[in-house]
Amino acid sequence: MLHWAAHPFKMILFNSDLDNTIIYSYKHNIGSPKRCVEIYQGKEASFITEKTYQLLQKVRSRVLMIPTTTRTVEQYNRIDLGTGSFPYALICNGGVLLVEGREDREWYQESLSLVAPARKVMEQAAVILEGDKNRSLELRDIQGLFLFTKSSVPEEIVCTLKEELDLSKVDVFHNGVKVYVLPKELNKGRAVRRLQERLGGEMVIAAGDSEFDVSMLDYADYAIAPESLAYRGHEGKKVLIVEEEVLFSEKVLEAVLQIEIQKGWE
Repeated sequence: MLHWAAHPFKMILFNSDLDNTIIYSYKHNIGSPKRCVEIYQGKEASFITEKTYQLLQKVRSRVLMIPTTTRTVEQYNRIDLGTGSFPYALICNGGVLLVEGREDREWYQESLSLVAPARKVMEQAAVILEGDKNRSLELRDIQGLFLFTKSSVPEEIVCTLKEELDLSKVDVFHNGVKVYVLPKELNKGRAVRRLQERLGGEMVIAAGDSEFDVSMLDYADYAIAPESLAYRGHEGKKVLIVEEEVLFSEKVLEAVLQIEIQKGWE
C-alpha cells in the first residue's frame, strides 16, 4: 500500500518543472538579489531570485506544489529552495516518486512495468549510443527507466536514433548537448495523472519550458509555458504563454496564485 503524506489543501496540484522554470543555472543572468539553491562539486550551480523565493512561500501555503523533473534523485537532492521539503516529488521524468523525501517502492515497480514493453528498443538505442564517436559522456541507464548521455553533435545522433528505433515505443530528445531516450510510457503527463488518481486532486496546474514538459502541460487543467516552447495546447485548454522579456519563474508563481484566488479555494 502507498502511504501518502497528510496535507491541508483542498487539492489544487501544482506540478512544476525545476530547471529554467523555477531555478536557473549560474550561466543565466537572472538579475539580483538572488539566492543560491544548489551546490555542485563545491560550487554554486543554481539560483532563484529573491522575488521567486517570496512567491514560493505564498504558493506553497495555498496549493500542493509537486516538483516534476527529469533530474535523477541524486541531482534533485542537491536542490534546497529554502522553503522546506516537499511532501511529494516526481523524479526521473516521473518514474520515481519521493514521499517525504523517500523513494516509494510500489510506484517505482509500477514504473518499471510501464516501461517494460520498450526494453528491447532501449537496448537497441544503447548499442547505437555506445558506438557514437561523438559521445562525450559515458552512457547512463537511469534506474532502468531511460538512457542519458552527451554528444558534441546531439542533432546528428538524435537523427540517427529516430531513423533506427521504433518511435512507437520510445521518445528521443536532446537538450543542448544532452541526449535522452525514454520509453513512451515514461512521461511527465502520465506521472501527473498517476499521482492525481492517488491523491484525488481536483485540479492540476502545470508549468514547464521544454519538450519533456509537453505531456504534462497537455494533461493539466491550466498550462503555463514560455514563448520559446511554442506551446499552444489543445482547443479549449487554458494556456498562459509567458513572453521572453519576463522572468519565467516569477510569472509562473504569480499565475498560480492568481488561478488559486480566482477559483476561490481557501
